[in-house]
Amino acid sequence: MKLTISLQVTLDGVAQANGGNNEEMDPGFTRGGWALSFDDKDATQYILDTWRRPDAFLLGRRTFGLFETFWGARSDDSWFGEAISSKPKYVVSNTLTDPAWEHTTVISGEIAAEIRELKARPGGELLLVGSAALARWLLENELVDELNLVQFPVIVGEGRRLFPQDGLDFGLELQDSRVFGTGIVALTYRVGGRPVYA
Repeated sequence: MKLTISLQVTLDGVAQANGGNNEEMDPGFTRGGWALSFDDKDATQYILDTWRRPDAFLLGRRTFGLFETFWGARSDDSWFGEAISSKPKYVVSNTLTDPAWEHTTVISGEIAAEIRELKARPGGELLLVGSAALARWLLENELVDELNLVQFPVIVGEGRRLFPQDGLDFGLELQDSRVFGTGIVALTYRVGGRPVYA
């Protein structure tokens, strides 16, 4: 299976709280909801199509809890709720033992090995959405095949960035790009090898 990270980010790389402020999830962060004002139907459809495409989802524990409450309650909405509820979900957690959301499997213990085992299955796509900390960990462990970044034309100025200040370097190959009317840009890259330096 191909492992794809699909996240919404700001121009300055913030991948935190795109949909609103949530003191429990993002204590002290007051600039949440930076994606909401764009109301770009074409970009929303692009993101929805991305959610409808995979064979399974990969989520971090906190994102899983948020999505289970919000999208799980909308499992028949013919929209994002149905897209994620109808597919297998793998949640990385050492504390969750018996998830109530249908089609959910917990990955714990030797996480890298378990994800490599998932990736070894024939064909398909495993899609990570909404879990920036897990996305960084997957990159550092060189488990990512593709990056799908939906970049919003806003500089938030604070918050957790997708990419750390110090970390591994990666060569990327552009697979697809789209520009939407509001200035939102969708970029899909194949991850492979190291960059070439001067």
